[in-house]
Amino acid sequence: MAVLSMNETTTFRWSFEEDVTRYAEAGISAIGVWRQKLSDYGEANAAELLGRRGLKVSHLFWAGGFTGSDGRSFRESVEDATEAIETAARLGCPTLLVCTGPRAGHTANHARRLVQTALNELTPRAESLGVALALEPMHAGCAEQWTFLTSLDETLDLLDSIGNPQVQIALDTYHLGGEPRLVERIASIVPRVAIVQLGDGRRPPDGEQNRCRLGHGVVPIAEIVAALESAGYQGYYDVELLGEELEAVDYPELLRHAKEVFQAMVGRL
Repeated sequence: MAVLSMNETTTFRWSFEEDVTRYAEAGISAIGVWRQKLSDYGEANAAELLGRRGLKVSHLFWAGGFTGSDGRSFRESVEDATEAIETAARLGCPTLLVCTGPRAGHTANHARRLVQTALNELTPRAESLGVALALEPMHAGCAEQWTFLTSLDETLDLLDSIGNPQVQIALDTYHLGGEPRLVERIASIVPRVAIVQLGDGRRPPDGEQNRCRLGHGVVPIAEIVAALESAGYQGYYDVELLGEELEAVDYPELLRHAKEVFQAMVGRL
């Protein structure tokens, strides 16, 4: 049964300990763990705290950058992703979110080959540990520093070229909510969706991710979730809310609102 998760970027100002403690107190049963906050708190301490508070980890984010855009070599990025896969497994986390990196001066074909090579190398370890690798496409308006995958079709084509069910897709409603016929296509892509991220915006991205509270923007979230539920989606729904509009928001109120919207859409937590 699909359940609600809260992403640590949503509560950007809180520490890992605050995130886990406050999410549990708010009745949220899963957390999307940000590697930066995890590193600051310490993995062993984090695992103990998660167990004590009874929180599941919906996914770990992020690894990738295989095109060399962030100053790391290809080999360094693959080694980092291997470490992330092993961290996810130790946390009992089923999914690692992967961003390819932008083209970074490569031809489109060469950028794809770099990512294919990396994922082909990583999938045996991921499979042995039971961790799905979830590629995240992003809206072209804010993808420049993160990925060259800016549409559902591009992402599915890359998955087809890899041909391993361990490599799946992270469906973020903020990025893909404006895709033509997305709701109609959901039934056919659900088997390839590792995690759904719930995000809304008052307008399409333009440079930065400027999200808003769920249901306050133009993304047809209710229709997307209804289609996912109808198609039998059984993964996590992870709430990811960030941007200028949310920088000064009261986090407990934001959690309460997200929880209420999710319950209204699916009738459960």
